[in-house]
Amino acid sequence: MNTTKRIILTGATGLVGRKLFAALRERGYALVIFSRNPDAARRVLPGAAEYVAWSPAEDGPWAAAIDGAHAIINLAGAPISQGVIGVRWTPAYKEEILSSRVIGTRGLVKAIAAAQTRPTVLVNASAAGFYGYSTTATFDEDSAAGNDFVAKVSIAWEREAQRASEYGVRVAFIRTGIVLDPDAGALGQILIPFRVRAGGPIMPGSQYYSWIHPDDEIGLFLFALENEQISGPLNGTAPNPETNRDFSEILGKVIGSPSWLAVPEFSLRLTLGEMADLVVKGQRVVPNRAQKLGYQFAYPELRPALQDLLG
Repeated sequence: MNTTKRIILTGATGLVGRKLFAALRERGYALVIFSRNPDAARRVLPGAAEYVAWSPAEDGPWAAAIDGAHAIINLAGAPISQGVIGVRWTPAYKEEILSSRVIGTRGLVKAIAAAQTRPTVLVNASAAGFYGYSTTATFDEDSAAGNDFVAKVSIAWEREAQRASEYGVRVAFIRTGIVLDPDAGALGQILIPFRVRAGGPIMPGSQYYSWIHPDDEIGLFLFALENEQISGPLNGTAPNPETNRDFSEILGKVIGSPSWLAVPEFSLRLTLGEMADLVVKGQRVVPNRAQKLGYQFAYPELRPALQDLLG
């Protein structure tokens, strides 16, 4: 890979960002990290070409770094959750979730418009929550958007990013499901009761979990970055979602722990409020478009994915 190709990366210190940073460096790209705290980003992710102070809501010197960049990968946004247990969705925090995505992306597109030499592609994160919840439907990239909070956030985020296409920039979205990482994110939280032999499904148990192995999540970002024919959405989910009950049973078998102790919905509602929707409601999201375009999943089935991650 030509190391003169500079890539702007936002949200680099997050769960996906750290892994994507390593993969892009391995492929020889020169990385420019946009961060509110460049010194902290440098400590967490040494080896980038530049660390640029980024104030998403403000114009500033950071915008000059976009001029001449090959691509932008935008992952920045306040966490929707910290695994299963996280910050409650207060009105103030819901506004932060939305504004951190919309305002930051709007600033990037404004800088793209002002650049003399514009990036060729913007690969923007999004969420499988774009489609809303359903107990019966199967969603692919052609499915309509939902109407709940996460869907509305995803719609607004993608709308801001899509504006970059007005300036000749190819725009792709990765609508990510549950990224399986035993040290962070949802899987790290799900594992806690299983580690003490008290794991089990979250009721009703029939809700689908649309999961993805980290290697395939990163693979899809690279796929969208490096293939000029790709624009629009790709679902960042494995081809075979599992119901929560089956997910729990497979996880229990992989780590040798019981998986029978069900978690009632009302207890999560008391703890998490509206955010409990993320785990008690479900969505069956499949990556039809990614597969038709030629992406080969390294981990299409859950059991091998968990065996790889959990030994």
